[in-house]
Amino acid sequence: MSLPAPALLDISDLSVSFRTDRGTVRAVQGVSLEVRAGETLAIVGESGSGKSVTALSILGLLGDAGSVDGGRILFDGEDLLALDDDAIRDIRGDRIAMIFQEPMSSLNPVLTVGKQVAEPIRLHRRVPWREAYARAAELLERVRIPDAAHRLGDYPHHFSGGMRQRVMIAMALACRPRLIIADEPTTALDVTVQAQILALLKELTREADSALILITHDLGVVARYADRVAVMYAGRIVETAPARTLYGAPAHPYTEGLMASIPGVDGAIGARLPTIEGQPPDLARLPPGCPFAPRCQHVLDVCGTVPPPLEQVGERHLRACYRDG
Repeated sequence: MSLPAPALLDISDLSVSFRTDRGTVRAVQGVSLEVRAGETLAIVGESGSGKSVTALSILGLLGDAGSVDGGRILFDGEDLLALDDDAIRDIRGDRIAMIFQEPMSSLNPVLTVGKQVAEPIRLHRRVPWREAYARAAELLERVRIPDAAHRLGDYPHHFSGGMRQRVMIAMALACRPRLIIADEPTTALDVTVQAQILALLKELTREADSALILITHDLGVVARYADRVAVMYAGRIVETAPARTLYGAPAHPYTEGLMASIPGVDGAIGARLPTIEGQPPDLARLPPGCPFAPRCQHVLDVCGTVPPPLEQVGERHLRACYRDG
């Protein structure tokens, strides 16, 4: 039996905080995860769980108020946290690309789409504009924008929401990155366009043997497109497993609650969906112990003392919970 390929991205014990008027917000605490080439890893959880902050840490985009307090981020064997600003800028948009959730605010409204897709090619490959534009036309065609070559001179407002997101994918693929991070890439799109965009994104990343990190709160999206899933809550990973395993046998009470809240096709009309009572904790005033304990139906005395470590409960299946079984 062949050994699994080494991880393209290996995050170990990452902790991130932000300085605010209310004090220090511990947005990410002790996060460890990995993703291999050709694999799609979904990171799921409620708003404020640390999904996007984890992604921004990879790219060095935390801003002046954010800081990495500990951990390591290895990409292709290189520690990104040890690089200076110029070195991480060379990687950003070239070997690692990010697709943000709202393309209208990510695309520059006063620059043509062609210039914006060609710009990373020009910047990172140092080719003439004519060659960069030719590559941009190929990319727009590849993401299935009709009459791509003639639309290079159009501006973002000339495109629909779904087409703008295709432009963002084209920009992300421009330099053939090894890793693509998609942060809620289909939030503002209707269901049909969502499916088209996600299928296209997965198809293109697999063709290029790139890794894809898909950040989402949509568990239906995860079930269809992810190979593995990491569930985050209050800045921590509480469960990680292959997608089929997670959906078939969730092992953390928070994951169980998320799964139970998905409406089934055979559910009774008018029936109330189960909910997770309470609210996520304030990240500036986290309680001791497990952050999910105040909302958990299976809470034990030990849960209020020390946060549980991630421990193996099955093949490639980890959870952070003191409950037996």
